[in-house]
Amino acid sequence: MTATSLFKPAAVAAALALAGFIVAPAHAAAPMAKFQAPGFYRIMLGDFEVTALNDGTVDLPMDKLLQQPPAKTEKALAKSFQKTPLETSDNGFLINTGSKLILIDTGAGSLFGPTLGKLVANLKASGYQPEQVDEIYITHMHSDHVGGLTAGGQAAFPNAVVRIDQRDTDYWLSQANLDKAPAEAKGGFQGAMVSLAPYVKSGKLQPYAGNSELSPGIRSYASPGHTPGHESYIVESKGQKLVLLGDLVHVEAVQFDDPSVTIGFDSDSKAALASRKAAFADAAKQGYLIGAAHLQFPGLGHIRSEGKAYEYVPVNYTRMP
Repeated sequence: MTATSLFKPAAVAAALALAGFIVAPAHAAAPMAKFQAPGFYRIMLGDFEVTALNDGTVDLPMDKLLQQPPAKTEKALAKSFQKTPLETSDNGFLINTGSKLILIDTGAGSLFGPTLGKLVANLKASGYQPEQVDEIYITHMHSDHVGGLTAGGQAAFPNAVVRIDQRDTDYWLSQANLDKAPAEAKGGFQGAMVSLAPYVKSGKLQPYAGNSELSPGIRSYASPGHTPGHESYIVESKGQKLVLLGDLVHVEAVQFDDPSVTIGFDSDSKAALASRKAAFADAAKQGYLIGAAHLQFPGLGHIRSEGKAYEYVPVNYTRMP
């Protein structure tokens, strides 16, 4: 091989091959996949299996919704490398007690736009079928919590009994309240009525009074303000405790640092503030696990106090045994 031939392309390729190098042919760039893994995350709580289910995310203008100066919201979000509109998770929680399969909140279904409505698909991806759900507990009757109850006008969970605080059913299923509501608020009533209709018709809607044991190891705890009958759910097994807060908190980057910040969705902001402060203080004192619908998926973690503020510590990723 001459010195001149070494600089010919064929000779260079041959020399590299002889040296043990493989020259791969060039390909066009692979197209971007642009999708996530299924949205479920699973932990054990004593003898109970808890599966967080993501219904999707929705962009919300938190600078307009949170009841504080917009610049303050933007500053708090920027501190956490976020901005408004804030991509906000919508989570439900599936509890397998060993004798019952219980779903807490159902996501938005088709009521809140195309980026939500994925809870049933993620439930299936997690290894369960909607027909297996025995009971559904609703924290409150806003569209992004009850919309997933139906699909195409039919019950999405055909064998499930639905349990909701009586104060919320009395308020949201009232035709009189719908009639007198301002135009921009009527959709909330209509969404609740449509979502619950199949269960009402079949006798599977069973309202309850607040602070009730609904199943062994699961009880409701009245935490009103966001809606008249907003409920938290306390789940306990083998000395381990999880409290599902529903919509007592919406924005991690703002409301843990300053729990006094309310949101425009609250029906009674003073009551909602009192419920949130009590929930944060108890969780920080007792050290139990909390979950919430709008914390970033999977929406599970602990709270610790930092003076008058709090810090949210998300769960560590864990394998299942």
